[in-house]
Amino acid sequence: MSDFGNALAISASGMKAQAQRLRHVSENISNADTPGYRRKLTSFEETSADLGADPVPGGVQVGDVSLDEGDLPRIFAPGHPMADGAGYYDGSNVDLIVELADAREAQRSYEANLKMFDQSRQMSSSVLELLKR
Repeated sequence: MSDFGNALAISASGMKAQAQRLRHVSENISNADTPGYRRKLTSFEETSADLGADPVPGGVQVGDVSLDEGDLPRIFAPGHPMADGAGYYDGSNVDLIVELADAREAQRSYEANLKMFDQSRQMSSSVLELLKR
């Protein structure tokens, strides 16, 4: 596969991985007030995107999604249905500030991959136009 095709494949894998990361961040934000919810953590790993006969090294994919094993905050609410005998229940370990920062980072990375994809496509089109002359 051509270098332009490799660049397109790597950029596409980055966009797909960041979109999946944003999905997990949005799940975390939507469950911030869910008792006992543990924050989902996303990891990335290098992959070989198989595009036909030639594998393309340098792509990225989402690895195993893990749960944040940090302590859950104990919330005092004696009237809550999940409260124990002392009036406490386990809250969520989602920090909205951290999630918003992760969302912004994923968005910026997605945009960078999109620009790389667009630049590669434009360069490929320019080369084809030069070859037509």
